[in-house]
Amino acid sequence: MIGISKLYCGTVEPSDALRYERHSGKLPSHLLQFSQDKKPVVVWNITRKCNLKCVHCYAQATDKQNENELSTKDGKALIDDLAGFGVPVILFSGGEPLVRKDLPDLAAYAVDKGMRAVISTNGTLITPDRARLLKEIGLSYVGISLDGMEDINDRFRGVKGAFNSALDGIRNCLDAGIKVGLRFTINRFNVDEIPAIFDLLEEMEIPRVCFYHLVYAGRGSTLVEDDLSHEQSRQAVDLIIDRTDDLHKRGKPKEVLTVDNHADGPYLYLRLLREDPERAQEVLELLKMNEGNNSGRGIGCVSWDGRVHADQFWRHHAFGNIKERPFSDIWTDTSEPLMGKLKEKKKHVKGRCAACQWLDICGGNFRVRAEAVAGDIWAPDPACYLTDEEIGA
Repeated sequence: MIGISKLYCGTVEPSDALRYERHSGKLPSHLLQFSQDKKPVVVWNITRKCNLKCVHCYAQATDKQNENELSTKDGKALIDDLAGFGVPVILFSGGEPLVRKDLPDLAAYAVDKGMRAVISTNGTLITPDRARLLKEIGLSYVGISLDGMEDINDRFRGVKGAFNSALDGIRNCLDAGIKVGLRFTINRFNVDEIPAIFDLLEEMEIPRVCFYHLVYAGRGSTLVEDDLSHEQSRQAVDLIIDRTDDLHKRGKPKEVLTVDNHADGPYLYLRLLREDPERAQEVLELLKMNEGNNSGRGIGCVSWDGRVHADQFWRHHAFGNIKERPFSDIWTDTSEPLMGKLKEKKKHVKGRCAACQWLDICGGNFRVRAEAVAGDIWAPDPACYLTDEEIGA
């Protein structure tokens, strides 16, 4: 994640992370990306079942229950292990996590174990009563996916009415006092909706938005041709920066992040270097702490059937299953070839990634995209939009 508001607008300084000694167990959630020990945030896809039919779903969710889903007992054993391992955050995702009736029980159990529990949802099932329940159990955050205004969103979600139902879910969270934010996956069909998303943030007083670059995984693997061009990516990031800055200058600050393309970090730094060199140097220090992509290190995933992945986009490669070995054992077992290389992936990237002056900041970007396009995990990420001159190649 690249915190546009944190970095560009100066809402976080290097000293903010340093005063916590950068230990993930002690850092507040808005500083976790700067942790030094990189205990993984774990995404648990607790179900593959979903009430929508999103065209870019990385989990390839369906409307049917998966027979191999972890039980409530399995889930609590997983949470016990994650808490003991020092995982700071567990993110309940899907499919649609709210189709599982035991989600509140599982989330409450995680909170009782000292972890921050958050959910990633399409928002359509969040009734007022459910929002109040999620607040009562101590849920830290609800991320609700929107991919544009009504027409575009419903087309992507595959169900008419999904947009209005999601807005109801957002209102119910706000009314219950739960921190809620939007999740928007950028592609060439909805990039023009970005201004409307910012308008919606302001109109509904939503405190946070994450703009996700497209990752070629799951059903999203068929959308490679629908990704932005490099020039369009640059324009989109500039627009996000400009609108974030505008909100802050007008006294209506929002937490704005971009996700899944770590070229955004150097790009933001190079822009600041032209505009505010002093701030640029502070941002460079924060980007060094962030360390870029952390698949297999600072983020991990447990699938609905217990398989462990480097992140939620790596379903084609599992390191093991928590039904057979604890997550903590699987995650630290570097004898598994890919796990070992991901822990030190800067040594293995090729081409312009290996020659890039920003490798320590970007971390080699997304290996899944490289594999999807080049058939080689260690090839350059095709979504990197920095020029050869900018990377110093």
